[in-house]
Amino acid sequence: MTTARGLHAQVLETLGQQIVDGLLRPGTVVRPEAVAEEYGVSRSVVREALRVLQSLGLVEPRQRVGTLVRPASSWELLAPTVIRWRGASPAYFAQQRELLELRLGVEPVAAALAATNTTTTADTIDSTAAVLAAATDMAAACDRDDSRAYLEADVRFHRALLAASGNAVFAHFAGTVEALLRTRTSESRDTITRWTHDAAARHVAVGRAVAAGDADAASAAATALLRVTRDEFIAEAPAP
Repeated sequence: MTTARGLHAQVLETLGQQIVDGLLRPGTVVRPEAVAEEYGVSRSVVREALRVLQSLGLVEPRQRVGTLVRPASSWELLAPTVIRWRGASPAYFAQQRELLELRLGVEPVAAALAATNTTTTADTIDSTAAVLAAATDMAAACDRDDSRAYLEADVRFHRALLAASGNAVFAHFAGTVEALLRTRTSESRDTITRWTHDAAARHVAVGRAVAAGDADAASAAATALLRVTRDEFIAEAPAP
């Protein structure tokens, strides 16, 4: 038996993905009674899903009109849920490029800060050690041809790097980075397994520079890592 929470999640996922895919275009009126009838759920379940979509900027209630679908310019594009939906949509490659460009402005700075924060607090020291450990795990996963273990180590690497910076805002950005990394897991895409040995080596270079306390080298290595990744996605993207 499906619980109310489960029904809410199903309606939320369906409506959110339809909006991001463009099946529900900006300006479309979403009528709770019609959605409730279509999916065989109560109106309260639909209203709860619409509240979440509103918090993510995908819809907007209008008095005497109803709930309207909003354009992509209004979406919370850094929210993990929106990233996941866009990652399953035709916007997959565009999102990868956009967020990799954003990460180029964040993670090299985080790497430099992590390198200079190696002796500040116990938490920072733990995160700094975790950066190199995760990169080493990525290399080991490559040797085993284990793309799933590689992904999990990749997630740990970037979370640890951002946490080791000692900057709370950077650490919070880790949720966005993780969501982006996890959009690469589709079996129809080979970006999860291609270039992994070279990519792992680039991650190890960042980890070693951070562990050595070399801020300049850490920043340069992180920049090189992200630039190569961005360029790979640009090259792989289908022609417009």
